[in-house]
Amino acid sequence: MPEQTPFDLRQRSTFASLVPVTIRYSDQDPLGHVNNVAIAAYLEVGRTELLGPLLEKLGGASLDTVVARLTIDYLRELRYPGTVEVGTRLVRLGTKSMVIGSGIFLGEACVATAECISVFFDLSKRTSTVPPAAIRTEIERLMREGA
Repeated sequence: MPEQTPFDLRQRSTFASLVPVTIRYSDQDPLGHVNNVAIAAYLEVGRTELLGPLLEKLGGASLDTVVARLTIDYLRELRYPGTVEVGTRLVRLGTKSMVIGSGIFLGEACVATAECISVFFDLSKRTSTVPPAAIRTEIERLMREGA
């Protein structure tokens, strides 16, 4: 069963910032709408924009995150061309993992929401790991600020 976020991911106001993502022609499936895999890639852009700078600054060369679970709710059909905005926020922080909530918006309309369980991963040991205290502190700060 997916995690239940305490935030309404269908509302733009849930997110401190939104990242624009251009819909590519190649994102379409034979039915002419944006494919589910493309939606997952848009969500990845949002997570990367949020976590990338933090991990680069405070994580060192051997710390990254991996997706353990991704649950997507497709709310509306999405078509090429256009630009969507992806909102991403930290929802919950565990010992070795975190829950990330996302919403994808076309204008004011929410076209998809997602919850992702992302695990801190030691690249040298190839296993999950407890993040350094500095990262935990920064994630807690971001959670308070709505990021």
